[in-house]
Amino acid sequence: MSSPHPQSPAAGDHAPGYRAMRWNMDWITRPLFGLVLAGLAILVLSYAPEYFAMLVVAITLLAAYEWHRMVRRSENYLPGILLTGVAVVLAVFLLMAMHQAWPAILVVFLGAGIAAGLARFQDQHPAWQALGVIYLGLPAVALVSLRAFPERGALVIIGLFLIVWATDTGALIFGKLIGGPRMAPRLSPGKTWAGTIGGSVTAAIVFGLYILLLNGVFWSAALFALLFSILAHAGDLFESFVKRRFGLKNSGSLIPGHGGVLDRMDSTIFASIALAILIFAAHFDILFGATS
Repeated sequence: MSSPHPQSPAAGDHAPGYRAMRWNMDWITRPLFGLVLAGLAILVLSYAPEYFAMLVVAITLLAAYEWHRMVRRSENYLPGILLTGVAVVLAVFLLMAMHQAWPAILVVFLGAGIAAGLARFQDQHPAWQALGVIYLGLPAVALVSLRAFPERGALVIIGLFLIVWATDTGALIFGKLIGGPRMAPRLSPGKTWAGTIGGSVTAAIVFGLYILLLNGVFWSAALFALLFSILAHAGDLFESFVKRRFGLKNSGSLIPGHGGVLDRMDSTIFASIALAILIFAAHFDILFGATS
């Protein structure tokens, strides 16, 4: 994750790699809580779409708290949290009730407009407050749509999560082991080119094997994941940019070893929106002919 000190030693041109690795509790807490969260998500996916919708809303509300606290100009950030929460709850409710995405998307953008107007009277950042509604609302709508509307929505969501999780995990492992040139030292000092490429290759292998297990086409799926993982990296970099803009290292501390909820879901945000567009607008087959 990023550091609040742009000129810190970690912000050099090269990361040291495995030689600088030291034991710390993150080696235990990060994979442990990562597995717990992954298991919870997959468990909920085995039930009706409404349960996944409730999980998405709950996570989004926690993320809204972190976002509006992070971009606040004063201590009066509760209205922004409440407005984002109401917009997300209403959007997901309309989505599930009407089985159409456009009313939900309309609510998200309407909420963003209200948030900007409200922020002007509360000594807050109008653009950042409005962006929070969109940044969190659209992925919520996308994720619930991907679960509820495709014929095999649960498999679609698992595929999306596997790409994102494999990208994050691969980037962490290869970045720590290899080190080398940093990708964006002033934006995200911990992100190296070795980690970025390693994360994308890991995503390609993991997603390709997932599709192969479903009797789909391995190489097509692997190539897709290799390219699609760029969106996961972009989501991580964007959140790093926001945190450094407001002088924070993590968005919160709710999840041991990971930081805040936003730190855990940042890579999913852009990817979920893009996948929803691919599937619903371009009718893209993310399961690559899988028959299982």
